[in-house]
Amino acid sequence: MTDKSNQAADFSLILASSVHDMKNSLGMLLNSLEEIIRDTPPQNEKQSEQFGVLQYEAARINTELIQLLSIYRMQHNRMPVQVDEHYPIETLEEQIARNHMLFEMHGLNVEVDCDEDLYWYYDSELVGGVVHNILVNGARYSKESMKMSAIVEDDQLVITIEDDGAGYPQFMLGALDQSFKQSVSFSEGSTHLGLYFAQQTAEMHKRGEVQGRIELCNGGSLGGGVFKIYLP
Repeated sequence: MTDKSNQAADFSLILASSVHDMKNSLGMLLNSLEEIIRDTPPQNEKQSEQFGVLQYEAARINTELIQLLSIYRMQHNRMPVQVDEHYPIETLEEQIARNHMLFEMHGLNVEVDCDEDLYWYYDSELVGGVVHNILVNGARYSKESMKMSAIVEDDQLVITIEDDGAGYPQFMLGALDQSFKQSVSFSEGSTHLGLYFAQQTAEMHKRGEVQGRIELCNGGSLGGGVFKIYLP
């Protein structure tokens, strides 16, 4: 290995360690922010809006740090899929509970439609992370409602997250591998890291020749964006 390769590997490790530390610090900041909001509820609409922005931005940054760390581990084969039996309704409700303060600040109603007896085999931490990211983004773009559902379709678990916002841009509704490349804009802070993480998570779930995937469309029961993840 050349000196440059060694330097790149060292920097990659340092960056991953730094992201891990930042993630932990931001997690503590989020917990403190929630305590402040609970102890000092907003007194007017402007204050409520400011708290909502703080909550959303902190949650978004924390989520992206977690995704960066996860993608680093995936690419270095340090994050094997831990597939086990899980109840999708529990995975979905855990993410609602995790973000309840965020939804409250934005005045969002989040509905869950899932058979309580439905179970499937998947990595609950990775899939939960995907759901969490979509919900955090939904808190920004939805007007007042979001809906999550899970069903089995063609021998695959399909988790769907819908919102009543403006929907996904047209260029993102085609082949997702191309949309990632076309939609990255550092000047606008638009890298779609969450969708890349979702795609990687889906593809890590396989059964025979069938591989997981994600799908974006507009419409659905709420008329906005519709995100789907298929898990064989």
